[in-house]
Amino acid sequence: MHLTPIDQFYLTKDEPNRGCLLALRDILLAQDPDVTAEWKYSMPFFCYKGKMFCYLWIHKKTQVPFLGMVEGKHLHHPKLTYEDRSRIKIMLIHPEADLPVDTIRFILNEALDLYRSGLIKVPKRK
Repeated sequence: MHLTPIDQFYLTKDEPNRGCLLALRDILLAQDPDVTAEWKYSMPFFCYKGKMFCYLWIHKKTQVPFLGMVEGKHLHHPKLTYEDRSRIKIMLIHPEADLPVDTIRFILNEALDLYRSGLIKVPKRK
């Protein structure tokens, strides 16, 4: 069986990060039927109607998973931080703790509303 790069990303992570990332993926994909998982820039990205809106990654310093919000500059939540980024905000997710599912869903919905409202343009469907 040939694994896709996106499958390899998840499967090559050690626990508890692997389980945390897979749970985050499931939350992201369940948030809206127009959210799709894609492999871009050698990273698992999630797109809304073809427009990148967030991604999952492992923080270099802390080695914990994080949720990166592409249009983070428009989002104002205490769990989101810029760190050294100018546009993207991230939410660190501690894999040993229970996932803050309600907070994650709230942030995702706020982000998706930017696209749904037209503030962030999405590609026209063909």
